[in-house]
Amino acid sequence: MRHRPPRRSLAAVLAVGTLVLTGCADALVVDAAEDAANPDCALPILLMPDQIGDLEQRTTSSQGTTAWGEPASVIVRCGVPEPAPTTDPCVTVDGVDWVQVRGDEDTWQFVTYGRSPAVEVLVTPTVVSGANALASVSSSVSEIEQTAQCVDAQDAEQVEGEVPAG
Repeated sequence: MRHRPPRRSLAAVLAVGTLVLTGCADALVVDAAEDAANPDCALPILLMPDQIGDLEQRTTSSQGTTAWGEPASVIVRCGVPEPAPTTDPCVTVDGVDWVQVRGDEDTWQFVTYGRSPAVEVLVTPTVVSGANALASVSSSVSEIEQTAQCVDAQDAEQVEGEVPAG
């Protein structure tokens, strides 16, 4: 004689499964950074603000990420590659140095300088200013130890000798 599970149990399992899948459906799909599993990413992501301006924080699909707005106008990813010394613009916001890696009309990209793991912030400038986004997340990002800082050309170390041909 075969034993069938009670219908109520099957219905409960299906209901729970549906709730789990429904909860995942609202998550914004964001690719995790290469080093997103770095333990030093956990606290900064947990400390991120609930809002940036009028933008509400959203659930994202990947570890070490968060976002704000519908559609997403600010996206943060922890664990991106650290930028090498660069001549790209650098701005300090609340003690955190940010390099503007790329700035086009649609999306501005900022990456922390002198912190490992590095944090990337993508901003839609027509919705929220880069300054507002960086000011909102810098306090959380400051939990990652600073090991280097941006310097301007006047403060850069001068090296004697010939400049190698490029």
